[in-house]
Amino acid sequence: MSIQTQTQSAGKRANNRASNRDAILSAARQVFAEQGYGGTTVRDIIRRTELASGTFYNYFDSKEAVFEALSVEVGEDLRAKLAEARARARTFEGFIEGCYLTYFSYYADNPLDHALMRSNRGRQGTNANMRGPQVKAGLAEMREDIERAMAAGMVSNINAAYVTAAIGGVAFAILDEMMASPSPDPQAAAQFAAQLILSGINGKD
Repeated sequence: MSIQTQTQSAGKRANNRASNRDAILSAARQVFAEQGYGGTTVRDIIRRTELASGTFYNYFDSKEAVFEALSVEVGEDLRAKLAEARARARTFEGFIEGCYLTYFSYYADNPLDHALMRSNRGRQGTNANMRGPQVKAGLAEMREDIERAMAAGMVSNINAAYVTAAIGGVAFAILDEMMASPSPDPQAAAQFAAQLILSGINGKD
């Protein structure tokens, strides 16, 4: 077998592996969203693909592993968008509203991901939606940016940990209400959430 043929064969195998993994993740996203985490089995996921049962275990060893892979995928994408929104802000008001608009717009544009995240509520405790590694990482990044904003004089000294927790709690609560609407409105949700946070900060002053 020539080097070129070997390279082509290796490339085809890599593409097939990526395609199979994507098929499993796509099917799992739909099943988790429809049936909830607790109601989903590996068999349910496999049935939504055209893959053989044994193929699933070449990529994941459990439904937990699939869910974690989806959580990382969603979390990393959203965290990158939020970081970009914070970097664009020129005022603290813009910082807060930009974060909320990005967050609410993401899920309005990806309702299946919202249903996916909701399907896991309660698996690790009553406040599991704020305990996942991606959420923790995102909130830590926001806290660091709030501290930088204070250092740059964009906002007076505040308790960055408290403000970060408040921003996250408001985001989670309003998101569910927004997504329950027949016509989710990220702009209205972002404006309300930002006003709520900013009035608390300004009232403190």
